[in-house]
Amino acid sequence: MVSRYLPVPDGVAGMRLDAALARMLGLSRSAAADLIDSGGVTAGGVVLAKSTKLDPSMFLEVSMPEPKLERQPQVIPGMGILYDDDDLVIVDKPAGVAAHPSLGWDGPDVASGLAAAGYRISTSGAPERQGIVSRLDVGTSGAMVVAKSERAYSALKQMFKNREVKKVYHAVTQGVPEPLQGTIEAPIGRHPGSDWKFAVTTSGRHAVTHYEVIEMLRPSGSGRQSLGSAALAEIHLETGRTHQIRVHFAALKHPLVGDITYGADPKAASKLGLERQWLHARGLGFQHPVTGDWLEVTSEYPDDLANALEELRKF
Repeated sequence: MVSRYLPVPDGVAGMRLDAALARMLGLSRSAAADLIDSGGVTAGGVVLAKSTKLDPSMFLEVSMPEPKLERQPQVIPGMGILYDDDDLVIVDKPAGVAAHPSLGWDGPDVASGLAAAGYRISTSGAPERQGIVSRLDVGTSGAMVVAKSERAYSALKQMFKNREVKKVYHAVTQGVPEPLQGTIEAPIGRHPGSDWKFAVTTSGRHAVTHYEVIEMLRPSGSGRQSLGSAALAEIHLETGRTHQIRVHFAALKHPLVGDITYGADPKAASKLGLERQWLHARGLGFQHPVTGDWLEVTSEYPDDLANALEELRKF
């Protein structure tokens, strides 16, 4: 078993345990419920029920089965293909899907989904990460490239390392960042109080995020203030730290809408029907590792993000 010790963030205070745990660990609601039903979540030595309402003073101990890391073919509904050739495939990853099998995660993953669809991918890398040259968080949707040939794997890994890949994200922030266009340069490391979160820390790794607000949503003074002001931003990553966009905007006091882990308003998330952060890997661009041609793809917003955006556009 793998044990994790989690303080309860203010953003999930008052929520049911199953809903909160799904958000905190990036699990599906059903996976979180199964974990709780198995007696895997306790507080102060007391086994908790799915309906337990969380209090910020609680400290959760979560015991999760140690999964096998072998890639098991698994059909993933909603996972599309944006580009495919003999050397690489670019998938349109749904939220709730990991990049590859890992400890503490027993849900679907891109690698297993490709295997189920009959794709043969590179054998380079650790067994559970073969072909994976970059990753998206479980709760982040959008474009993600996977190498199919060994030459593509090596070349793409080097491109990401050398920051030669154009990575474009769209995010909706709670409130409007100032200035409307800028660069966030702040080191990111493990959160000192939560091993499952990250934060801007002096001892963290160098991280640079470039952003531009491309649409103002619900400016101050507009109607239906219960949802507050927000902004749609286009983001270009210079580095690729875990949770980088989420942490950097939280540090600006403008967390991503729906991202209650990093301080977003849970009531607004509920009203918008969001069960994750509003963050989407909108596009990828790079020189093809074999042909040398420029390759660029765009991923459309999935329904949950598109619906939330339309709701925010209503004045």
